[in-house]
Amino acid sequence: MDYYLISDARILVEEFVLHDDHTAAGIDSAVWAPDVPWSSAPGLSREVRSDAALRARVSAVDRSAAARAYARLGGGELPAEEHLRAHFRHRQALPASAPLDLGTTPDARRYRILFAGDFHGDGLAQARAALRLEPTGDPRVPGRASGGGCTWELRRIGAGIAWCVDVTAAHEAGPALGNLLQHHRQAVRERGPIPVTVERFA
Repeated sequence: MDYYLISDARILVEEFVLHDDHTAAGIDSAVWAPDVPWSSAPGLSREVRSDAALRARVSAVDRSAAARAYARLGGGELPAEEHLRAHFRHRQALPASAPLDLGTTPDARRYRILFAGDFHGDGLAQARAALRLEPTGDPRVPGRASGGGCTWELRRIGAGIAWCVDVTAAHEAGPALGNLLQHHRQAVRERGPIPVTVERFA
C-alpha cells in the first residue's frame, strides 16, 4: 500500500490494482482525519493528481511513518492493511486500451509509469541513484539504465508538470517485470512525484 500525509491532518491510503500484464486497472483508496472515520476516497485521489496546490501539501511516507502520525493525531494503532482494504468501496478506474504499436521488436514490451508533480529537494538525485541511472546528456532524460533483460529511463514531461519512467522489457522478464515496475514506481513516489498510472505502449 501507498501512504500519504496531507498537511491538514488527513492520512490517505492507496493501492494500485493491476492487470495481469502489470498495467494499472485502477486505484483503491481510503482517507482518515481526526474528526472523520475511515472512508473511501476516489475523489481525493484524483485531486491529489490534478490539483498542484493540494499536491504541494502531500507527503509520501511509509507505513511506519503513517502509523506514528495516526497515533499522534489520536487515532491509536493504525489498522492492519486487510482492515484498511475494507474501506476501499469506490475504485477510481483507470482507462484501459490496447497497446500501441510503436515499432518495438516482437519480443519486447514497453511500459510507462506516469507521475504527477515534481521532485522535492534533492529528490531527483536520489531517484537517479535508486534507479541506477547513467547520464544521457539530454536535459529531458536525466538518466538511463538496464539490467535483467530490461532497459529504463527517467523522462521529464514539461517543467514541473509530470515525470515518467519508461521501461522496455523482454517477454522473458516474466514475473520479475512486475517487481521492477513496482520498485521504480516506489523509488520515484518516495521523492515527490505521485504515481498516476502504469500504461503499456507495445
